[in-house]
Amino acid sequence: MSVKVLIVDDEKAIRESLELVLRDEGYRSDTAADGEEALEKLKLENYDVVITDIKMPKLDGIELLRKANHISPDTFFIIMTAYASVNTAIEALREGAYDYFIKPVEFDDVILRLKRLISYKKLANENKSLRQRLSAESGFQNIIGKSDSMKRVFDLIHRVSQTNSNVLIVGKSGTGKELVAKAIHYNGPRKDQIFLPVNCGAISENLIESELFGHKKGAFTGATEDKLGLFKVADGGTIFLDEIGDLPLNLQVKLLRVLEDRQFIPVGATRPVSTNVRIIAATNQNLYEKTKTGEFREDLYYRLNVVEIKLPSLNERREDIPVLVNHFIEKFRAEMGRKIVGVDNETMRLLMSHDWRGGVRELENVIERAIIFAPDETITVNDLSDYLKGNTFNENFPDSLKDALKIFERDHITKTIRKYDYDKEEAAKALNIGLSSLYRKMEELDIPTKAPKEIEE
Repeated sequence: MSVKVLIVDDEKAIRESLELVLRDEGYRSDTAADGEEALEKLKLENYDVVITDIKMPKLDGIELLRKANHISPDTFFIIMTAYASVNTAIEALREGAYDYFIKPVEFDDVILRLKRLISYKKLANENKSLRQRLSAESGFQNIIGKSDSMKRVFDLIHRVSQTNSNVLIVGKSGTGKELVAKAIHYNGPRKDQIFLPVNCGAISENLIESELFGHKKGAFTGATEDKLGLFKVADGGTIFLDEIGDLPLNLQVKLLRVLEDRQFIPVGATRPVSTNVRIIAATNQNLYEKTKTGEFREDLYYRLNVVEIKLPSLNERREDIPVLVNHFIEKFRAEMGRKIVGVDNETMRLLMSHDWRGGVRELENVIERAIIFAPDETITVNDLSDYLKGNTFNENFPDSLKDALKIFERDHITKTIRKYDYDKEEAAKALNIGLSSLYRKMEELDIPTKAPKEIEE
C-alpha cells in the first residue's frame, strides 16, 4: 500500500525533519506551511493521512480538520500540539482526528502511530469494500424478473425492508428465498449489521437448541466452555431461519419467547439473555396446514407471519425465463472469459417449455454448463444437458402465437444487440429494420438500451 502523507506546520524545521523521516520509512510525503495551504492541497490531491499542528496562522489545525471532513472525508488526521491541553486533544478527537501527540515530536513515536493508523485504515477500507460488495450482491439486482408476480414481490420487499417486522417467505426450492431475505436486510435500517442465515433442517435435533440459544459450561457432556447462541451472535442484525417448518416443537416455544420478549435462556443457564434481532423465516412447506395437525404452533405461525411474501415458481413466471437466461449468460461469460452472446431460438423455445422442478437454480446450472461446452458464440440445443435435449414442449408453453413471438422476438433482438456491442445502427441493419423501429421494439419489449456496465455507471 503506497501511503501519501501531508505534513502541516508553520515551523519549517519540523516540516522538513518529519518529511525526511517519513521518506526514509518509505512514505510519500508533502508539506504545507499553514492550514490554508494544506486545504488547497487537499482539494487538488488525495492524501491518506494529514499530520498537522494545532496552532498555526490563517487556519488552525482544528478548523482545517473540520473543513477537510467535507473535502476529503477518507483522509485520516493526526494532531500535533505544543500545548498539553486535554481539552484541545478531546476537541480534535471529537471532530474526527484519529490520534494526537505532544511536541516536541518523538520521531519513533510518530512512525509507530502512523503504522498503527495505516493498518487500521487498510482494515476500514477492506470492511467498507466488503459491505459495498455484500450490499451490491444482496440487493434487488440479483432478484431477476419482469413478470407481474415478481413486480409484486419487489414491491413487498421495498415496503417491508424499511421496517423491523417479522417476515415469512414462502416458496419452493430454487425460488430465491435467501436472496429475498438478503434484499430485505441490506435495504433496511440494519444493513450495516450482521445477516446470519441458519438452515433449521440442516442441524441435528440434539444440537439445534445449543446452536440457536447457546449453552453454559457443563450444561451437558462436551460443553467444556460457554457458547454464544446464534440469536446472540446476530444481536442488532437479522437472523434468517430457513426451513423453519423443520424446527422441533420444543424449540418453537423458545422461538416464540424470543419473538414476544426478545429474550431466551441458554441451555444450562438460569437467567434470560436479551437480543435485539430481526427474524426473517422461510419455508417450502404449508405451515398453516401443519398448524392443523399440531406439527407447528399456531401462535408461532401468526407471530412469524406478520408479512408473508409468496415467491412464484419459475414455471409460474415463464415470461421471466429469457430475462434470466440473459442474466446468467452475462454472469458466467464474464467469470469464464467466454464470448457468448445468447441462445438460438430453438434453444430458447426448449428452455421456455421445460418443466423447471429445480426452479431458478436449475436454470442457472443449465446455462453455466452450456457456456462451458458451447464451441461458438451462440448456445444451441447441442450444448445443453442430455436430459433437456429429449424434452418435448409441454402444455405450459404459451399457446398464443402472439405471446410466443414476443418472447422469441425479445431474445433475438437482445442477442443481436449484444453481438454488435450495443451499436443500435449496426444491430438494426443486421435485423433488417429501421433504427426507429428498433428503438420502438426495444421500448415495447422492455429491452435495455445500454450495456450493463453503462447502466451501473
